[in-house]
Amino acid sequence: MKELEAAVEAILFACGESVETAKIAKAIGQDTETTRKLIRNMMDRYEQEDRGIRIVELEDAFQMCTKTEMYDYLVRIAKQPRKTELTDVVLETLSIIAYKQPVTKLELEKIRGVKCDHAVNKLIEYNLVKELGRLDAPGRPLLFGTTEEFLRSFGVQSIADLPPVSQVKMEDFKAEAEEEVRMTLKV
Repeated sequence: MKELEAAVEAILFACGESVETAKIAKAIGQDTETTRKLIRNMMDRYEQEDRGIRIVELEDAFQMCTKTEMYDYLVRIAKQPRKTELTDVVLETLSIIAYKQPVTKLELEKIRGVKCDHAVNKLIEYNLVKELGRLDAPGRPLLFGTTEEFLRSFGVQSIADLPPVSQVKMEDFKAEAEEEVRMTLKV
């Protein structure tokens, strides 16, 4: 068992990005369920031992990462600027993409009521959003969705783990948007 764990650790460390469970299972000669249990046991042990690294599960894949509590130490070594903070506009755009994906820029602009080129470009730059392909419609507009980096950054395993949007909040947002449209038309 120790040899299998060491092999998984080596695979995740060397790859540096998420690796599908099936690929890990094939590499260590185990079935996916056994591999998943093995890795989850490793995840628990890493947490119990209070190590500087952890393994995160992202949909049906795993990745070795630095614990967020260790970022300050890494910044001191790497002398990199603080992590970029998302503005309200960018965060709002990201929220729409996360909940509506795949979504086109036109759909985003219809929901937000303003152009969103800058916000989408920033989200792509931060690797929180990516192009998923093109819609089979006139003009073949690009479709956008979230990335694994989004899942890691927001601490969820999959989009299904996002908190549900409250119907009351939705009604409040709708009323605010309608009021903004009325005010714009009066000017």
